[in-house]
Amino acid sequence: MKTSRSYLFIPSLTLASLLTSCVGTGPNTQQGAVGGAAAGAVAGAVIGNNSGGHNGAEGAAIGAIVGAIAGGTLGNTLDHERGTLYTSPQQATTTYVVAQPPPPPPPRHEVVLYQPGPGYVWIPGYYAFDGYRYVWIGGRWARPPHRHYHAYAPPHWEHHSGGYVYVQGYWR
Repeated sequence: MKTSRSYLFIPSLTLASLLTSCVGTGPNTQQGAVGGAAAGAVAGAVIGNNSGGHNGAEGAAIGAIVGAIAGGTLGNTLDHERGTLYTSPQQATTTYVVAQPPPPPPPRHEVVLYQPGPGYVWIPGYYAFDGYRYVWIGGRWARPPHRHYHAYAPPHWEHHSGGYVYVQGYWR
């Protein structure tokens, strides 16, 4: 007697998406995890169903988990490369707490390229703290995410009770 395990598909997809979003909190990480989970679930279901064992639901569950991990990791890499921009200090505040912030290296010299179009704002390059070390994020032109945002607050350390907290760049 064969039992259907199609009930595993949606919970697995949801669980995988939630778990891999913990890799990072940037928008590319979250989109990558959800997109990877969906693509992995579809691919896993097709492969599982076509393998002759009719294990589409099991394949979908495994595909969702693997896809979410891969998508979240790729999205997290994009967040670091692009220097994810948040829209509030609350979103941008990290869990990195230190007694004294480590000094960043001196800024690099950058050549500002032409503005790609109206409404773009130049985000100067900066060193982003990843919890262990500073990583250079090159300057770039960016469009504010909404018409209410006009200025960019660069990454910085803020003194909170118990130490300093790293706040990533955000629109204000």
